[in-house]
Amino acid sequence: MRLQAITWERLTDALAERIIATTAQDGSPWLRVAVDGAPAAAPQDLAARLTEALRLRGRAVHRAGAYGFLRPASLRLEYGREDPDAYHDEWFDRQALWREVFQPLDPGGTGRVLPDLWDPQTDRATRSGYVELPPGGVLVLHGPLLLGHWFPFDLAVHLKLSGAALARRTPERERWTLPAFARYESETRPDEAADVVVRADDQSRPAWNGTA
Repeated sequence: MRLQAITWERLTDALAERIIATTAQDGSPWLRVAVDGAPAAAPQDLAARLTEALRLRGRAVHRAGAYGFLRPASLRLEYGREDPDAYHDEWFDRQALWREVFQPLDPGGTGRVLPDLWDPQTDRATRSGYVELPPGGVLVLHGPLLLGHWFPFDLAVHLKLSGAALARRTPERERWTLPAFARYESETRPDEAADVVVRADDQSRPAWNGTA
């Protein structure tokens, strides 16, 4: 894959313009965008930049994080606190994401989405109220391991880290997750599944597979 150097500012503007020009593949009045990446790649930062850029362009945006849709500790920690396969397969409540985030944005949906479901600190439901995203609005979902689940993303951005960069930037207490991301690379191949790939080994010098 050929990558071109770019700044985060230019990347954000280019992605925002691409989203503005995009039509939902299934005819939905809403757009659904993924910013996929390991925590070490900070997908929430690009999602925040993109949210602001879209709002400045007059689009309503709902930004949500996958970590707001964790499963209860009794389920995600069934095989221990540091099981990489459980992290890959069991930690995130993808059925809840389908039910509470994606289905309301289907054609004919209500547009009422749940911002989050579970608080990992208290291990309790967050009891957040629903948010109504008007037609023409954009969902920006950020977090790890988002691709390969048939979520109906109209644009998927993958923040790519080399194995060395991922290991270097992952805190010691989270290094047990590294095999999960190696498995994700091998099985899901996010480079191929994503529409846009951003190489983020050097945080100050990203590169991407687009033009701007």
